[in-house]
Amino acid sequence: MRSTEGKICDENHAMLTETQTFHIEPIRIGGQELRVGRSAGSGDHPPLLMFNGIGANIELLEPLAQALPEREVITFDVPGVGGSPLPSLPYRPRHIARLAQGLLDHFRHDQADVLGVSWGGAMAQQFACTASSHCRKLILCATATGSVMVPAKLDVLWKMATPRRYIDRDYARTVSGDIYGGDCREGPQVLAGHFEQAKKFNSRQGYYLQLLAGAGWTSIHWLPFLKQPTLIMAGDDDPLIPLINARLMRSLIPNSELQVFDCGHMFLLTRRDASVAAIREFLDRP
Repeated sequence: MRSTEGKICDENHAMLTETQTFHIEPIRIGGQELRVGRSAGSGDHPPLLMFNGIGANIELLEPLAQALPEREVITFDVPGVGGSPLPSLPYRPRHIARLAQGLLDHFRHDQADVLGVSWGGAMAQQFACTASSHCRKLILCATATGSVMVPAKLDVLWKMATPRRYIDRDYARTVSGDIYGGDCREGPQVLAGHFEQAKKFNSRQGYYLQLLAGAGWTSIHWLPFLKQPTLIMAGDDDPLIPLINARLMRSLIPNSELQVFDCGHMFLLTRRDASVAAIREFLDRP
């Protein structure tokens, strides 16, 4: 007998075929079906490939894509998340980088600018390393160097150890300030749209596979060899990824710069205008 969670997942997968910004379609890359979102853009700029945070689906990046209408934005639900089915085997960041490269090939793009958020920031770093010729510029948001980093406090890590905040929206409202800090400390209304997306959560297994993918992974030994111009963005009140991690990456990546926001982990959403201005200025710079 199929679980209720699986039925909900199938219903969401059937419903979420289009958003206000993204055209969404299933695409098979190397034997794995992915739910892929793509915005139109003007064609005058390189595409922007986005890697999402842990447990997060395409819709959570839609506000950022809406604010960058001149760019073609490509993003996808990683296996087991959102509308992408569970993989047959566990995966590592290199596998996610290969899937992303396959998507660029599918859309006939030789190169893209790459943005990664939180967990997705690790995937973006891996893509910049293993698919370096496909990455023009790199943007790392609220992320770190993996297992070798300055960690969050234990009570924050404990709240991140399960996907409960994606399943129970009331619980998400009670812990959002503790996990995300910054503007989210003011109350649950700050991330009302974020909580609304929680009902599109896929499966616990997919969340745990994401945790497993990051276990033991670190970029700290090869970040000095990255060649891409890199913008590192961070919040100065981020309980999940303390600011010192962004400063560490800034010291390791040769051609990098750091932008710090008076906010927390979710500055891309709560300080969208300022974030987009920094992203646009960086990407448009010769």
